[in-house]
Formats: sequence, C-alpha cells, structure tokens
Amino acid sequence: MLSKMVHVPCIKVADLGCASGPNTFFPTCEVMDIIASVCRQAHWESPELQVFLNDLPQNDFNTVFKSIPAFNGKPCFVAGVAGSFYQRLFPSKSIHFVHSSYSLHWLSKVPRGVEANKGNLYIAKTSPPNVSKAYSEQYRNDFSRFLRFRSEEMITEGRMLLTFIGRSITDPTSKDCCTIWDLFTKSLLDLVAEGLVCESDVDSFNVPYYYPCKEEVREIIEKEGSFVLNKLEIFEVNWDFEDDVCNENFVLEKSKSGRNVANCIRAITESMIASHFGDTIIDDLFSRFAEHVGEHLSCEKTKYYVTIVVSMTMK
Repeated sequence: MLSKMVHVPCIKVADLGCASGPNTFFPTCEVMDIIASVCRQAHWESPELQVFLNDLPQNDFNTVFKSIPAFNGKPCFVAGVAGSFYQRLFPSKSIHFVHSSYSLHWLSKVPRGVEANKGNLYIAKTSPPNVSKAYSEQYRNDFSRFLRFRSEEMITEGRMLLTFIGRSITDPTSKDCCTIWDLFTKSLLDLVAEGLVCESDVDSFNVPYYYPCKEEVREIIEKEGSFVLNKLEIFEVNWDFEDDVCNENFVLEKSKSGRNVANCIRAITESMIASHFGDTIIDDLFSRFAEHVGEHLSCEKTKYYVTIVVSMTMK
C-alpha cells in the first residue's frame, strides 16, 4: 500500500478488537517498523502515524492508555475508539489500513431462533437443523455490515488484514470447531448433576461465536463487493499452545495441557459465563473443563482451531 500511494504526512491505522492485554500494541509496533523500512529504502521522510484502538465500551481502555509504549521516539499518536465494529466508527474516507486479530468470530449478538438448542452452548451434532442456519445467517449479516461500514471509512486502495477463527470444512458441526464447546458443555452438566447449576440456565445459554469456513468468507466478500480479495489462507493451531506442532511424538502431561487450554478459554469467556451463571462457579467450572480437556488430549492430538487470514484492498 505504501509503495503505491502518494506520500501523505500521516498514515491512519485502525486496530479493531484491540483488547487491553500485553498484545495490544504488537500490531502498532509492527506497522511502525514496516513504515520505517519502506521509507528508508525509498529515501522518503517517514510520515506520522495515528492509531485508533477500537473495542467495546466495557474494554479496559484505562489499562491500554497506561501501557502505551514509547515507540522509541517515533511520531505515533494513539486514540481509543469505543464501540462495536458492526457499526460506523470513523469519518468517511479517512482510514488507510484496518487490522483485526481474533475478533471477527464474535457475533454482534446470539442469533435468534436457537431457543431449542437445549443441552448445547454452540452448534453441535445434537442441535436442531435451524440452529446451524441461524448462526450462519447471523454471521453473514454481521460480516456483510462490517465490510460495508469499513468501505465507507477507508480510502481508495486502502488495505485490510483480518485474522479470525474458522473451520476447515463446510460442515458446521465438524469437530475442529465444536469439540471444545462439547467439552465445555460437559463441564457445565457436571455442575448441573451436582446441583450447582440449574439445567434451565444451560439450556438458555448459547455463545455469540461463529466459526465460518473459507468458502463462506469468500462468498460474503465477493457479494458485498467493496473489496478486492488479495489472499485468503487457513492454518491450524494446536489446542495447547505449549504443544510442539513440529514434533508429533511430543507429549505433555495431560493435566498441564488441560490447564493450558482451560486458561486460554477462561481468558475470553469468563465475564460472559459469570454474567449468565454467576461468578461463584467459575473456578470449579474451569477446573472440570481442564480435566475433560486433559483426558481428551491424552487420547487425541487435537487442533484447537482453524485460523483464517484475509488480505483485501479497498476498491
């Protein structure tokens, strides 16, 4: 993008779904390094950089602003933008580059029509047929809106790079995206059996996620029509981040693997689970979950998720 655009005094970058942890500023630092490298090779003066960090209003922006790095004295101006990325966030034709990492599998809401999905938290083999359809339609509507709003905010020939969880095959009940939720449901039902959780609370809870396949993603982008699809790739990641993907004979202690996976899932679901079930069950729930995951991984080296990476250019 930099090599093709007329030199501008300020590059504007939006990072959507920035969260508030130690990873928040990694993309910003990477963008700055790329700009510096391109400008050095082209003998250009480096432009200033304005970065908009976006997340939902309940995100801990105070922590974000307290942890802004020094950027080694390079000109970078950081602003927080609170709001859903399924709505307009920025002025028209103002953004050069949009980045989003592991956020777009979150839906804007739990789909309508999944009330009959009893005993499941997500699409499962035992889900009624309409559940898969409801999730798919909600994702299609959300992602289409996301693309339309970004097209209004981005400059012509601006770039967008999206990374999110998906699935490897067209079947939405495939184990590469459903097994983790099956094990989580099993953990909740353990607590139901012990009288710690009401069964009706489990029946009324569905996660606002959707894991699309690459065919769905490609179809929605092409139908919406605002962007040229440059590249769409998928790759797999092991459930346990300490598992050595290069060594199939590498075996971790199952209890440690279970805890690693449970901690990762807890980091992104705890507030949602506590809001629905109450926070008194959290430690017990994720302890059970870690046990079930550990048992599963001792029998099968499972991929936690398929990651979809999409690179696009604004028309």
